[in-house]
Amino acid sequence: MAPHLPLTALRAFEAAGRTGSFRLAADDLGLTPSAVSHAIRGLERDLGALLFEREGRSIRLTPEGETLMRHVERGFGELQLGIGSVASRRPQLLKLHSAPSFAAQWLVPRLGRLLQDCPGLELRIAAGTDYTKFLADEFDADIVYGAPPAEFFGAAGHPGMLVLPLGTETVTPLCSPGLAAAIRTPRDLFGQPLIESDNKRVRWPAWFAANGLAAPPPRGPRFDRSFISLSAAADGLGVALESTLLAERELDSGRLVQPLRSIAEDVVYTGHWLLAPRAKRYARSMVLFLGWLAKELRLDIHLDELERIAGERERAGGRPGVAG
Repeated sequence: MAPHLPLTALRAFEAAGRTGSFRLAADDLGLTPSAVSHAIRGLERDLGALLFEREGRSIRLTPEGETLMRHVERGFGELQLGIGSVASRRPQLLKLHSAPSFAAQWLVPRLGRLLQDCPGLELRIAAGTDYTKFLADEFDADIVYGAPPAEFFGAAGHPGMLVLPLGTETVTPLCSPGLAAAIRTPRDLFGQPLIESDNKRVRWPAWFAANGLAAPPPRGPRFDRSFISLSAAADGLGVALESTLLAERELDSGRLVQPLRSIAEDVVYTGHWLLAPRAKRYARSMVLFLGWLAKELRLDIHLDELERIAGERERAGGRPGVAG
């Protein structure tokens, strides 16, 4: 390997590989696209290897670029871990973007336990339905509802991203105890107001189909957020079709019940995913948060193994960089 490779060139290479664009890498680093392109061409010249395939304005890592990317990510990551260890007495800030209902229903109720289990972690949360592109260091991680398509991150897909499924969720009818007495079979739901969640990936037609029935015409209230649907169901406004993961507090308190538990077929699927630039996984704040998240969700997370699988999928021509 050529000696004395400029750190600025390696940073430009990492940003371009992560974002799949010289322009987006330039935005991320506060440089011009020509400066990023010049830095990478110099790096290619010094290494004697082509790192990106260029097709118009699109770029894609070559096999040599993928190899270097893994090591550069790990190198920057180890540097972050080392700095975090030396500065461990300072607050470790994690800037998290999250799907609104996951934040309101699952994460916020556990914040006290999170901060107790991870001393020194400082969490900053922003909620929204848009996927973040991780530009300009705005966020470290994003908990999303539904994994974004690979092309969302540009022509290069997901090669610089960790895409981690957060386990499976059970979607089932939920209602107040007062309504539950009248619901003994799936057909009994025909006589109840069925609350619609417009942005859910599993909705009433899918649940009725799983139980061998055609869904009745919509006639209940409609909402665009699961946490609103759950609140409406707890107030007796109808039956919501929602995830038991998001409804844990209401189920534990008895405000909501599962009237058809062990009677009807429910839908089980992977609803939420954690996205993060792969280099971020080495930050001390991310290490703390991922360890806590795995414990709370009872997940067996081995990031090195997930990245190995992701690399095999990339080479096989599948969705690049998606683990799980």
